[in-house]
Amino acid sequence: MKPIIAEPDKLATDAEPHTPSARWALAGLSLSMLLSSLGTSIANVGLPTLAQVFNASFQSVQWVVLAYLLTITTLIVSVGRLGDLTGRRRLLLVGIALFTLASALCGCAPTLGLLIGARALQGIGAAIMMALTLAFVGETVTKARTGRAMGLLGSMSAIGTALGPSLGGFLIAGPGWRALFLICVPLGLLTLVLSHRHLPEDLQRPQRECSGFDPLGTLLLALTLAAYALAMTLGRGHFGLLNISLLAAATFGLGLFVLTESKVSSPLIRLTMFRDLQLSGSLFMSALVSTVMMATLVVGPFYLVQGLGLDAASVGLALSAGPCVSALSGVPAGRLADRFGAQRMSVVGLLAMSLGCLVLSLLPQTLGLGGYIGPLVLVTFGYALFQASNNSAVMSEVGMQQRGIVSGLLNLARNLGLITGASVLGAVFVFASKAADITSTAPEAVASGLRTTFATALALVVVALVIALAVKKR
Repeated sequence: MKPIIAEPDKLATDAEPHTPSARWALAGLSLSMLLSSLGTSIANVGLPTLAQVFNASFQSVQWVVLAYLLTITTLIVSVGRLGDLTGRRRLLLVGIALFTLASALCGCAPTLGLLIGARALQGIGAAIMMALTLAFVGETVTKARTGRAMGLLGSMSAIGTALGPSLGGFLIAGPGWRALFLICVPLGLLTLVLSHRHLPEDLQRPQRECSGFDPLGTLLLALTLAAYALAMTLGRGHFGLLNISLLAAATFGLGLFVLTESKVSSPLIRLTMFRDLQLSGSLFMSALVSTVMMATLVVGPFYLVQGLGLDAASVGLALSAGPCVSALSGVPAGRLADRFGAQRMSVVGLLAMSLGCLVLSLLPQTLGLGGYIGPLVLVTFGYALFQASNNSAVMSEVGMQQRGIVSGLLNLARNLGLITGASVLGAVFVFASKAADITSTAPEAVASGLRTTFATALALVVVALVIALAVKKR
């Protein structure tokens, strides 16, 4: 079967969304999103085993995860722009093939250094997949169903995140650590076949539109993002001289990048894009709510163990509640966005997050596990509703020639929020608990730290809510 031939704006307005080819195209995009998120979560559970196998320190093996995350963060905007210029279908197929090949190389790596290098290569493929998957939604489904498609992709991302630890544990106990990466090879090949057969063909663009890549801006942005990501991740939330130096380098790099983009004829990111209140507001809101969601992953386990005294099995079950809710609510959230309007549902999602954070900030320890999971479910559902609605609102309005770069910016905002949340809200929790060693802190101090952290999270969500209301009013 030949791929669908996409005409400008045709598929975004009047294509039939339920044709078999469109369904299979969406299936390929869903698998692409699943694989890129699975690549992050499945490796975390294998770090202790990798440290033993390669006789390496934790600081060394953590680069198996960091190499992947840093590559995605630094390149996701650039590959989105490259897809706009050279053809999104072509580049997405290259990204899937690269991810699949790198997964095989990871599974066969004889040394830790080669494994880290292969993970960086896998991260390049994942960056392409994440950036261009959202961009393809407007060419695969009608505008009226954009929210559902965004919700489905959000669900697949959540499933990949939730599936990673349990699947990884099973694979390590059975075939061994190499299976953590080799499991992605058959899934990658299936994704490649579906995408090759069913994704819309790239449009033929005039030559003048295909010669505008910005190598200097791309390099500056990559170095700036790498410096920021390292500043936020090295030291596990404890800021030292190295972290401060990296943060200063990132600030300086950002200034150079803005100066460069204002002078070159074909910039990587046109700064005038940010005059659009909806786009700039959506990016900032996405970063804020992702920062908040990271608190549930960083602070939650300490509260469950130290504050409530749960054993490891109970903690695992409690932590699975959030990803499960996110996975199950993605498609319904998208349907709500399609039916009632994306901007309106963005506000509703933020209201739900605000209410959940408010309850957690006032949470009495006497309510136990149910008192924690209840508001956590509300926060997670609100996040899923916001993300589906926010992405739908942005991607349904952006022009064909900018979908790759805007999709990359949306993913970048989310990633930066997660990175920032792990560091900043983790530091808030430690400071509020007033403990040098959080693992030996009294339950009352841990509960106080949790409440302070989510009070801070509530303030961030309220800021996002104010922005959402301003965008909606405008």
